[in-house]
Amino acid sequence: MEETSAGGDRRRTAEQPPSTAEGVPKKRLRVMVAVDESDASLYALKWTLSNLFNKPAGGEDPEVEPDPEQGMVTVVHVVQPFERYTFPAEAAMYTSASMVESVRKAQRQTAAQLVSRAFQVCKETKIKAETLILEGDPKEMICQAVEEMHFDLLVLSSRGFGAIKRALLGSISDFCAHHAKCPVLIVKPPGHK
Repeated sequence: MEETSAGGDRRRTAEQPPSTAEGVPKKRLRVMVAVDESDASLYALKWTLSNLFNKPAGGEDPEVEPDPEQGMVTVVHVVQPFERYTFPAEAAMYTSASMVESVRKAQRQTAAQLVSRAFQVCKETKIKAETLILEGDPKEMICQAVEEMHFDLLVLSSRGFGAIKRALLGSISDFCAHHAKCPVLIVKPPGHK
């Protein structure tokens, strides 16, 4: 409810929720940042933290806790499943179960280290963050997670594939830009052509 003072100023009463200058209630931003082993994805995470979130009033004080009012970043990494069969030029080869388990273990360790490093970057900037490791096709798993968890924004890095490589391998950022159920921001690293 608004009241008008004798001078014509409008004031909000305590019954109304706080709002922004435009009169729209402030919403906590929920952002998913997809990371992989590339430096470009770490750059995209750092760009997101410094450009989309305000730093808390405490500045560089290590005792200041993340402010949940700023929103939250979810760092996601998708591990591609290791295929038991490989197809060299001459004949199909079968990979042993112990070899498959060894590769999967290495993938899990790499994924854990990667999201741990990304989480540390978030922690240093005092932004509330969580991590998520998924398994499957990265393009589809990212879009599925966005839809299921209702993110406001998906941030991806551009790896700079040329037209031929993009046509053969497909571009995760291109796929997500067309299929994700939220706005998508593709961050290009400095010097990217």
